[in-house]
Amino acid sequence: MTRATRHARSTRSPGEGSRSSWLARAFVVAWLVVMWPLSGLTDDGNSAQQEVYAAERAFARTMADRDLAAFGRHLADEAIFFGSQDVQRGKSEVIAAWSAFFEGEQAPFSWEPDRVEVLSSGDLALSTGLVHDPAGKVVARFNSVWRREAPGTWRVVFDKGSPPERDDVR
Repeated sequence: MTRATRHARSTRSPGEGSRSSWLARAFVVAWLVVMWPLSGLTDDGNSAQQEVYAAERAFARTMADRDLAAFGRHLADEAIFFGSQDVQRGKSEVIAAWSAFFEGEQAPFSWEPDRVEVLSSGDLALSTGLVHDPAGKVVARFNSVWRREAPGTWRVVFDKGSPPERDDVR
């Protein structure tokens, strides 16, 4: 080994130029590139779930605030709502069918989510919870399917009420 070669090796920082060090750095960068986008979906495993809870609560607030226009902004264009007698297909039909619930000063019912589950893709979620009459009595359980249409923007695609479960009525 020549004196110049020894000097060049002694002036390198540890790991500099070694193939295994380069591969380790490449692996870390590749891992970050793959995992970074997923971190937004799993932010403590609950980011998308918390977004849907917030969207559902804002949706319910439209009824309390008597704001039909805001109610409509939570609906996907092709939303399907199952009524007691028929099915409303599309945002305009849903708004027309629900407009009677927004008449008057007092809301005829209120709702609050008690469970939200989100697919691992982070793009579709189910929310469910209790529906109360104005006196606070549990009268039903709602079931809504939400779709992420843009980052942080969730809209209802399906909604169907059902009788309360046995444990819901206390």
